[in-house]
Amino acid sequence: MNRDQMEGNWKQFTGKVKEQWGKLTDDDLDVISGKREQLEGKIQERYGKSKDEAKQEVDTWFDRNGW
Repeated sequence: MNRDQMEGNWKQFTGKVKEQWGKLTDDDLDVISGKREQLEGKIQERYGKSKDEAKQEVDTWFDRNGW
């Protein structure tokens, strides 16, 4: 899935994102607005992960879900 597709379908993804990363708030999801870099940054912030760890988690999540 490319960036435009993620941003365009963000409302559909928010539920799945919250299932995976429950510490993300609705306000966080509004700020993220489908931007992958923002998602990775919020995961870093909320879970105390490094940039590389957050990127790897997001990559794995996308791969696992077939996106």
